[in-house]
This record gives sequence, C-alpha cells and structure tokens, in this order.
Amino acid sequence: MRRTILDDPRYYLNRHVQWPDFNRRVLEEARDPANPLLERVKFLAITANNLDEFVEVRVASFLQRIEHGSAERSPDGLSTEEELALVTQAMHSLVRDQYHA
Repeated sequence: MRRTILDDPRYYLNRHVQWPDFNRRVLEEARDPANPLLERVKFLAITANNLDEFVEVRVASFLQRIEHGSAERSPDGLSTEEELALVTQAMHSLVRDQYHA
C-alpha cells in the first residue's frame, strides 16, 4: 500500500479563504424571501458581526505577519500575501451583496 504524504497542499482547505463561503450561506438566509423579515434582518446582522470580527482578528494577523516579514505558508501552500488577497476580494464581494440585501 502506498503511503499518503500529508504535507501536500492539495489535501488542505484554507479556513481563512473558506470563511467567506460560510458567511455567504448565512447571507443567503437573509436574502431568502421565505424567511420572516425580522429573521432576515437578524441573518444580515450576523454576517456584519462576523465580518467585523474576521477583520479585527484574522486580517489583522495577516497584516502583522506581512509587517514582520514572515515567509510562513499556510498548510494549503499560500503565502500570507496570497491569503490576504483572496480574503480581501471575497470580503469586498460579500459587503457588496450585504448592501444589496
């Protein structure tokens, strides 16, 4: 039996990059007209709160690592700059969709 090499980045999902997908699913509940209006507002508030916390904690940690010159890569092989770029793009899209909701 062939051994699986566990340090292969293909086997890992990046939790920071995956976070916007989760928050988008919450936003879809806010946009669903089948949900009562107050519930929709609550889902929208949850996405806003989640985004605030994400920026305060995760994005701040990316900026600190970049400032300190860290060459560390995530388990999926992304550099901190690459992670930040992907997350920033997803956050902009999410905020745009929050405003449309």
